[in-house]
Amino acid sequence: MWEAPAVRGYRVPVNLDLLETTLVDRGERPFRARQVWEWVARGARDYESMTNLPVRLRRALAVEVPFSTLELAHEAESRDGTVKALFRTHDGHPVEAVLMRYRDGRRSICLSSQSGCPLTCTFCATGQMRFRRNLTASEILDQALHFRRLDDVNHAVFMGMGEPMLNLDEVLAAARRLPDLGITHRRTTVSTVGWLPGMRRFVDEVEEPVRLALSLHAPTDELRSELMPVNARYPLAELVHQCTKYFALRRRKVFVEYVMLAGVNDHYEQAQELARLLNPRFFKVNLIPYNPTGRFEGSSRKAIAAFRRALQEHGLPATVRLTRGRDIEAACGQLAAARA
Repeated sequence: MWEAPAVRGYRVPVNLDLLETTLVDRGERPFRARQVWEWVARGARDYESMTNLPVRLRRALAVEVPFSTLELAHEAESRDGTVKALFRTHDGHPVEAVLMRYRDGRRSICLSSQSGCPLTCTFCATGQMRFRRNLTASEILDQALHFRRLDDVNHAVFMGMGEPMLNLDEVLAAARRLPDLGITHRRTTVSTVGWLPGMRRFVDEVEEPVRLALSLHAPTDELRSELMPVNARYPLAELVHQCTKYFALRRRKVFVEYVMLAGVNDHYEQAQELARLLNPRFFKVNLIPYNPTGRFEGSSRKAIAAFRRALQEHGLPATVRLTRGRDIEAACGQLAAARA
């Protein structure tokens, strides 16, 4: 494992609202904001490199508009090429995000929408830390822009810290800027544990072809409520209804995330229940090997393979997610800002 040297004080790109306000106050023409954003989206590291801006403007922006909303506090790279970054907001709250590199050329970024999470799923490290606040669109976007300076990026998942549907307006504002970084809407996925008010808005109002993922993890309300307290408020039938509505409107399957917990949710009978719950026309299941966070043990490879076969026997498409970044605690469910 490689760890970056101390980088406190290094900052990532710009607060777009403050940028636009400053340019207007200085009497600059509207295209200047577009010029700055184009440089930032291509991976520029500072104003000085923006050579089609007048020197006087570059110097003024460097003084008046900090090139950041986040401070990079720590960065580590896994043996598999995954990079995890720990940031701090201007008011000191921790945020983690991850860049995952794959052999097929995918460069996927896992973005956080909150510092911490208020929904306390029992298997998730983020749910065990204190919830601080929602992130702004600029703070979300800055995570992506940080990794854009390290590598070309082409996929994004809102599966980091927090529940995106509790901060939907800011998540969507950030997502709508991602195509400028090289990430199309069809390669952007927003995940939810089932916060129904946000899901309804996402299904009914979002016009862009952004993908939907449901963090499910149990085939029955009884077990799911034990693992995920949110289910007591918004049970499975309502969530499945919203997912089928999403498919009816967009003709795109919903990804179902299912973390494999030994002796808890990995029995053959539970695979049968899951197959009965999810219509294969509307859903595709991603089985996730459990990445240790302290309470559970992960299912064996044999148990995961048997569970997958059981789903496929019932016609439900299922894949096993490739674990990335476990050695730096960057894998699914492990984000907890341990160095905060």
